[in-house]
Amino acid sequence: MNKRTFLQSALGLLALPSDSLGKIWQTNGQIPQQVAQNEAFWAEIRKHYRITSDFIHLENGYYILPSEDVLDAYIRHIKKINLVSSYYMRTQQFDDKLALRKQLAEVVGCPFEELIITRNTTESLDTVIAGMDWKAGDEAVMAMQDYGAMLDMFKQQARRYGIINKVISVPNHPKSDEEIVQLYEQAITPKTRLLMVCHVINITGQILPVQKIAQMAHRLGVEVLVDGAHAIGHIDFKISDLGCDYYGSSLHKWLGSPLGAGLLYVKKEKIKNLWPLFADPNFGDDDIRKLNHTGTHPVHTDLAIADAIRFHQEIGIERKEARLRYLQNYWTSKVRTNPRILVNTPAEAARSCGIANVGIKGMTPANLAKTLLEKYKIWTVAIDYANVQGVRVTPHLYTSLQELDAFVRALQELAA
Repeated sequence: MNKRTFLQSALGLLALPSDSLGKIWQTNGQIPQQVAQNEAFWAEIRKHYRITSDFIHLENGYYILPSEDVLDAYIRHIKKINLVSSYYMRTQQFDDKLALRKQLAEVVGCPFEELIITRNTTESLDTVIAGMDWKAGDEAVMAMQDYGAMLDMFKQQARRYGIINKVISVPNHPKSDEEIVQLYEQAITPKTRLLMVCHVINITGQILPVQKIAQMAHRLGVEVLVDGAHAIGHIDFKISDLGCDYYGSSLHKWLGSPLGAGLLYVKKEKIKNLWPLFADPNFGDDDIRKLNHTGTHPVHTDLAIADAIRFHQEIGIERKEARLRYLQNYWTSKVRTNPRILVNTPAEAARSCGIANVGIKGMTPANLAKTLLEKYKIWTVAIDYANVQGVRVTPHLYTSLQELDAFVRALQELAA
């Protein structure tokens, strides 16, 4: 009996694909924008999540809880792998990892040879930032609204190698794509080697024109690194259409995989020039797997990515994006006209989706978040930096309109 037959017959530990997670919800031919307002449909989706009754959960952006379908599959993976432990790790895990990379690459739209599975966006982007062969005087361009962990890595490269970091500020309410592109372009000089840009700014939910920024940067000879932590599983796009050189994301956010899964995309011709964070002589300089040596890790988390993809695809990215944008517009449209309430997210549909940020004049973000939780049992997160003062609000597919109504009432009371 060979290793695969043994694992399948004795354990039921199958390589991808695994058993279906359940039915595909039917919507009688409705387009995504119609499904977005079909409350009966989303009430069925809600049944697939175990939701706390302790508070209204509007801070899903940090880590979006997996559906019960995915969570159950994840637990099965843990038990099955634990049964044979090192046998699986020394044999089947490599075939399964390859199958997962191929499946994930198809979802995000890139060749699997240009993608690896990581633990999160920070690991992915820091692998690129720390892997470049920096020289003193090299310049990198970024925004103060970028995620702190990546800004910290750039600061470390400045201390270590003497690079110069040029930090711009993205306006909360830009007039056009060209305004944003110009801000980045003005920071570029002949010494600029890398430009980092958010696909979706995590503190406001603003979607940036990545493709236009990448075209501009490449015209000036600058590589582009994209922070896509909040994009995959949230908005409908393909990495190959963006024209970037590097892309990192977390799969435990909007894709709905268990905590501790991410991806890194590196354009094929850029792989050979990146130094791995951890040495691995088993792969050539132009093989992206050289960047994926992290030692023994929880492979059951990787396996559950397939289950998250299946659940995600049964709903459909078009319907997900339409619903998330509808939920955000549902509550923000009710408070944007209040002169004491400040919405720090663009109103235009193309510039935002599920995430938004809101503040109240006269209240600090910390006090607003504290009051929302203690008085109204609504969980958000305070943001008070980079010209953004408010709380980040991230509903998810299971969020009901009644919960958002309660949030709106709380804002209006606090602003009165």
